[in-house]
Amino acid sequence: MPMFENPTLIDRINALLPQTQCGQCSFQGCRPYAEAIASGVADINQCPPGGDEGIRDLADLLGVSPKPLNTEFGLHKPPSVAFIIEEDCIGCVKCIADCPVDAIVGAAKLMHTVIASECTGCELCIAPCPVDCIIMQAAPPNNAEKTRAQKSAQAKRRYDARCSRKEQEEAEKAERVKKKKQAFLKMQAAKK
Repeated sequence: MPMFENPTLIDRINALLPQTQCGQCSFQGCRPYAEAIASGVADINQCPPGGDEGIRDLADLLGVSPKPLNTEFGLHKPPSVAFIIEEDCIGCVKCIADCPVDAIVGAAKLMHTVIASECTGCELCIAPCPVDCIIMQAAPPNNAEKTRAQKSAQAKRRYDARCSRKEQEEAEKAERVKKKKQAFLKMQAAKK
């Protein structure tokens, strides 16, 4: 939950979501789904990772009746984590780029691995893998023992950190491009 005193309805809804950022709800992550629920665009039963418990929590918060998970968006599954079959990994880094919580480590042309304790089980790393070396496995006991709120808070911290890192990288890239352009223009002016 945000660190300010009066969280908005969107913040309170978002805090109840699992923070997998999987997109199964048809939105680009948990916060956009929370915004859609708060504005009445989406229903409370579109989050398979949240399951029946998540739907009940959202219903309680919003003062509405719970309803069954809308299976059009998927089915609730037991907690799982991605696992990379090491001997098949070619080090393409495509899975790393798609992990919303930076739970996959590795480098180009080197084997990657998943930090199981950080993986949200979103499955977003599976589709981009060109050699199908990523499978889902049951979450290790230390993952399964965490409460839903603990898992959600941990995933949100990692997702927010990833978003901050990406923003910083984009700002640095824009600054480099700006400096190169200025240097080019200065060089062109000096030639005249």
